[in-house]
Amino acid sequence: MGKIPSHPRNPDLRSQNIVICYGQAVLDLADELVDVYADVFSGPPWNEDEETIRQFEARLTTDARRRGFRTALAQSATGIEGFATGWITPAAFPKNRAYSQVAAQLGPARVKELLSGALEIDELAVRPHARGRGTGRDLLTEITADAPDGRAWLLTSRLATDTVATYRRLGWHEVAARPGTETGVIVFLSPEHPGR
Repeated sequence: MGKIPSHPRNPDLRSQNIVICYGQAVLDLADELVDVYADVFSGPPWNEDEETIRQFEARLTTDARRRGFRTALAQSATGIEGFATGWITPAAFPKNRAYSQVAAQLGPARVKELLSGALEIDELAVRPHARGRGTGRDLLTEITADAPDGRAWLLTSRLATDTVATYRRLGWHEVAARPGTETGVIVFLSPEHPGR
């Protein structure tokens, strides 16, 4: 495993350590993150193919340059068990990827109020063998610890019912879609988000 310039915050008694890595330093671990991503997202309900997994690697290189980019890494003696990535959502809300669905559901006023300038959690991935031990919760807690004014958000697919249930169980709050605008994604606000 590559050397991580990090800030350990939560040494875990279960032989797992969560560290935060800021900016492009995480690119030293790109191969390991791609391996975790493939392990998590190649199966149901995501069923991502090799091309989509390669696209994640390319996105990571681009995303690491975003304002406020950080990665939370769950490490054990055997390597990286999971990770979360995030950055500060720009005031000019993006239109690529699933952003257009988010904008359609929330409308411009709620996007500005709830999401612009907040910490956006882009990916959360925990290897199947590391689930059920609080790894996802710990990653979310650490990556959102210094979110601007407690404002953090994420989105997930409506079809990922286990994932949706997990976010709800962890205290994340679903943002209701405007009537008639529901799409295939659900937007969640962090437990500390003042707009929840």
